[in-house]
Amino acid sequence: MSKTVLQTLKGFRDFLPKEAMQRQWLRNIMIKVCESWGYEPLETPTLEPLELFAGQIGEDEKLFFKFKDQGGRDVALRYDQTVPTCRVIGQYASQLIYPFRRYQIQPAFRAEKPQKGRYREFTQFDIDIFGILSPVADAEVIAVTLDIYRKLGFKSAIALVNNRDLMKDVPYTAIAAIDKLKKIGEEGVIQEMVKKGIDLDKAKYYLSYVQNIKPDETVKIIFDYLKSAGFDKTWYKFEPTLARSFSYSQGPIWEIVIPEAGESSVGGGERYDAMIERISGQKVAGTGIGIGFDRTLEAALACGLVPDFQSVSKVLVSVFSKELWNNSMKVAESIRKSGVAVELYPDPEVKLEKQLKYANKKNLPYVLIFGPEEVKNNVVKLKDMKTGEQTTETIENVIKKLTD
Repeated sequence: MSKTVLQTLKGFRDFLPKEAMQRQWLRNIMIKVCESWGYEPLETPTLEPLELFAGQIGEDEKLFFKFKDQGGRDVALRYDQTVPTCRVIGQYASQLIYPFRRYQIQPAFRAEKPQKGRYREFTQFDIDIFGILSPVADAEVIAVTLDIYRKLGFKSAIALVNNRDLMKDVPYTAIAAIDKLKKIGEEGVIQEMVKKGIDLDKAKYYLSYVQNIKPDETVKIIFDYLKSAGFDKTWYKFEPTLARSFSYSQGPIWEIVIPEAGESSVGGGERYDAMIERISGQKVAGTGIGIGFDRTLEAALACGLVPDFQSVSKVLVSVFSKELWNNSMKVAESIRKSGVAVELYPDPEVKLEKQLKYANKKNLPYVLIFGPEEVKNNVVKLKDMKTGEQTTETIENVIKKLTD
């Protein structure tokens, strides 16, 4: 039998403890900000009927991870979180209270070519409001998003805003091409439209038309809201060529870029009332954003905003000998009850020297040593692993030091 190749599939990743702690740090901040604005969590299945996504996304349907399950049903891995939430709107219509504010943080799957910042499995963080037609709802979602980046410590994040209603006379094939303007340039956009069957002169007209769009009342309402929410003009900007290539995009559309981490988008949003009605059968307004969790973390790392996580534990309780195992267990439990993360070395046969080396490798701040003399005098030795200083303390004093 051939040996198993020990690596992940292309476009999929493992996260070792330090990386997982960084992701948890980001997730916790995003959730805290959303909940401070009144948003509540929602989760949907990883697998959905293929028909739920079919015909909803646009030209990117080629990126679906789809297959037949054991029952012969056509199914797809979650491509995004917006479409399943539209199903939720219809399935639980009588249980939802409007306006319904939700955030959702789960993996999504797309069979695209992996590259920097793009993976086949990635975490998406969505923020949406349902039941409000006013562009104030769009503005609130943008404000919540900008608040997340502000709380993460970025000097600025810019919301590039447009309104798809201003492109109502431009066909979707042209919009999808114009959405690539920054990547392929004007000539590339025109050639893309021609390849899709648009006459050359029409292609030039559509591009020029979009480039000269001016802000309408909807965009002004959004900008007035953002100003009142405490964001100065460096945090938002009208972008006429922003098109958003999803076929369901309508009304206000926007993307978030972080100048200090490059100009690539870390998230994008739009209104999608028509898709909600099409999927759920309910006439419910909906607007929201999908934030690229991985791209946001990469930007935070590039800007030095992520804490230097080493270990969740603050102290290692060493085991002096087999005979003192129960004593060390009781000490560890008393420290843990005080709210301090503590490790008990899990092998009473291992010598103290090896336990100290383990603590060093994990960058644990302290090691607690509990030998026969300490047991006799009801004290412990606390070793500061950074300075090497070792002091004799009561358990009460140790807990005080660790919780200060």
